[in-house]
Amino acid sequence: MLIHITSVFLLLAATVCANTEKVIFLGPATVNIPSTHPTLDDLHVDTLTPANAAVRTHLEAQFTNASSPYGKATWLVLDELTEGQRYEVRVCWAATQPTAFKLATYELQTVFETPELISELSDYSWSRQSPEGDRRSLPESTGSSGASKSDREASVLFLQILTAADYYTMNKTLMRNVPPVYVDIILDPFILNVLPRSLLPTVGYIIVVAIASWFISLHISTWIRNVAAETTREKKTQ
Repeated sequence: MLIHITSVFLLLAATVCANTEKVIFLGPATVNIPSTHPTLDDLHVDTLTPANAAVRTHLEAQFTNASSPYGKATWLVLDELTEGQRYEVRVCWAATQPTAFKLATYELQTVFETPELISELSDYSWSRQSPEGDRRSLPESTGSSGASKSDREASVLFLQILTAADYYTMNKTLMRNVPPVYVDIILDPFILNVLPRSLLPTVGYIIVVAIASWFISLHISTWIRNVAAETTREKKTQ
């Protein structure tokens, strides 16, 4: 019974996750995050933490080409991680938007020391600035909050999501202008580095159903044995 129930839930989980791309990683060693500008907040990118673990947004996509073999890049910050703990980041999207995703995580130093990555992150960051802002206005917005914050030690990673359109249509408009992809981006810590936290309710439900099924089957088995014993006694009496 337990094996049957477990197989059903695994089948349902595979169906639900059909449009999911994920990356599994360990929390890096802590590094010093300075309070002086520019800071990570100045990048104007979405941040995921274990306490704020999901964001629903649109990701810009494009067809692959020589300069972007895996599509258009989106960057996020994964903050407040625990060193050595296993995590999973999932990108979930609808089947109505055929898209290929590639996910990768990078330590801060790796990004800052790799010209291709820091250039890509910079381009994405400037694309997230407010329309009325420009590069000359950036210093004016960086001086007010620096004094109220202190340096901190934190386990932080950059998350890179490459989004490529994965369809062909006779509609020339869709071929020229790829629509953004509506996605959920989820940071999921592992419990004891074994089980994703999001699966804990499902596992608990399976255990409860299995225990209830065992007691029900035990009750039915006892009832059947009693009926059989009663039938045997009646036959002997006759």
